[in-house]
Amino acid sequence: MRHSPPRHPRPQEASPSERLLFGGPLRHDQGWNKHENAHLELSLWSMALRLPRLVGATIRLAARADRGALRTVAAAELGQGVSQAVGLIAINHVLAAVLAAGPTGQRLTAALPALLVVAVTGVVGALATSASTSGTGRLEPKVERVATEMYLERVIHVELAAIEDEEFHRLLDSAQYGASSARRMIKYCSGVVGALVAFVAAAGVLTVLHPVLLPLLALTTVPRAWASLRIARARYSSFHHWVQHARAGRLLSGLLIQTEPAPEVRVHGVGPFLLRHFRSMSESSEAEQTRLSREAARVRLIASALTGTAVLATYAALGGLLLTGVMRLSVAGTAVLATRSGSASLASLILQINSLYEEACYVQDLERLCQEAAERAIPEGGEPVPDNPKEIRFEDVSFGYPGTAARRPALDGVSLTIPQGKIVALVGENGSGKSTLVKLLAGLYRPDSGRILWDGQDMAGLDRAGVFARFAMVSQDFHRWPFTCRMNVAIGRTDHAVSQERLETAARYAGADEVVEQLPRGWDTLLARGYEGGHQLSGGQWQRLGIARARYREGRILIVDEPTSALDARAELQVFDQIRRLADGGQTVLLITHRLASVRHADVIHVLEHGRLRESGTFEELMGPSSAGVFRDLYELQRGQFAEDGPAVPGSRDPDGVPRRAPR
Repeated sequence: MRHSPPRHPRPQEASPSERLLFGGPLRHDQGWNKHENAHLELSLWSMALRLPRLVGATIRLAARADRGALRTVAAAELGQGVSQAVGLIAINHVLAAVLAAGPTGQRLTAALPALLVVAVTGVVGALATSASTSGTGRLEPKVERVATEMYLERVIHVELAAIEDEEFHRLLDSAQYGASSARRMIKYCSGVVGALVAFVAAAGVLTVLHPVLLPLLALTTVPRAWASLRIARARYSSFHHWVQHARAGRLLSGLLIQTEPAPEVRVHGVGPFLLRHFRSMSESSEAEQTRLSREAARVRLIASALTGTAVLATYAALGGLLLTGVMRLSVAGTAVLATRSGSASLASLILQINSLYEEACYVQDLERLCQEAAERAIPEGGEPVPDNPKEIRFEDVSFGYPGTAARRPALDGVSLTIPQGKIVALVGENGSGKSTLVKLLAGLYRPDSGRILWDGQDMAGLDRAGVFARFAMVSQDFHRWPFTCRMNVAIGRTDHAVSQERLETAARYAGADEVVEQLPRGWDTLLARGYEGGHQLSGGQWQRLGIARARYREGRILIVDEPTSALDARAELQVFDQIRRLADGGQTVLLITHRLASVRHADVIHVLEHGRLRESGTFEELMGPSSAGVFRDLYELQRGQFAEDGPAVPGSRDPDGVPRRAPR
């Protein structure tokens, strides 16, 4: 069977407004949209070849979700096909009895058994349809849950480098869409099996009635199936052409009502400008829809003509068989019913396979993600992690982020020591490698070269889960979970039941107890804007909760990355006092900050520049009279910003005890 070459949707034109604002059509660049036009390239023949694999993939997912429901659906679809075949044969007997010679009463009596069979098959078919609907309803949500768990379970265990990898993240986008696709595949697969069984039943009955009827069925159904597929593709292409313009229009309308751009919309007079372009894009979309609707009408007209011609040819052939006496009238009547049933079944089959194939593309991405996630998973097991290592040492450690091989590494040959129970400060300008170093220390990345030693043990051989358990982190961009205040703190330690005493201790330590007292429902206040009962915190309040979360976790090593960026000067001093108390209690504190005056009381300061370690020592050593290194230069530069006359910042002093001055 020959088929036409794949047809692609017409290149999408952008309106003048879209070209001005976006440089062209506004298309998503995410993993899930790469299969949007997949089925437009699928021919009838290739669809038939791929059908067993598509059905097999759906059955495997359904079997994992609920084998009982799967058996119910399979039995119901088979029952529908068998009842349809038996019903057609019974109808043939009814017609033969009714059209036979003799008195009317005698003919009706002869037809009665076959009529009872027709009635029974109708009841069986209805029950089978109901059972299939019930089973499919049970399967769909379970399959979506199983498919979602498939990738979530694997993704949470992959290396951080995989999550930050662009290609892996695009695959993750597509896999997320694949979970809902797996649910829809159950419906489409059920439809495919049902239509296929019904078509086979109709074809089998026609073959039994007369061998020549089977080619007649093909003559009727192939043009109808081709027409159905062409119409569906035209409709789909129309939608995706329109959706580009609609997406751009929704983006502009959203900008006009959102909170963030509202001040500039008003001050700069942006509102009328965006509204004008919204109208222009909408008019462009309307014109495009008119053109595409005319095209769809033309395709439907051609499809109807082809289908009508095929039906006319079929009926003409049946008439010829009747006139020549080759076929009885009762057989012809049954053939008409079987032909109509088979034609409708095949048309439905083509459309269902069409949809099934498109959804299967995303499910295949889901399976590929699971495979790739397994390959990039954090290794399990390893040597026990020392409980209280006397020191952690970096030996000639280098690391570069994926995709940046041609650039300088983020860390280049760094060797330094982090002693137990001390405050170790990492300082340097943006891009110096501070955050990268602590991520390597916490086991989030693996060095490209060099070693990280815990009391002489190479961290590469240690149990990574045990390494993670030793750390607590608080940073300026810590995650603000859309949960209650209680869980935003307690999520720092999810392997234990929530302890109210521990919560209150952590809150007092971080100064977050005052924040909790001011919330409308205290610890049970939902911290998620946009939801009923949700409450929004300020940046400083969130910062206190973040510090409380790290305190609640009670990790042996605390990584503090710019912890006071959202705090005022007085609160900042209080946080650093708390950090010093942690070190006095034996906890190791790794402090990252741009505010060099804050590291005066650090036990060791490591100065990084362009990924290399430039200096190490105490504050006094790095600021000594003979020192003229990077730290001193940066410190003097910052100090100079506050040396000019200006209002003093209440409660804030520089390292020499002089009140800080706000810059002019």
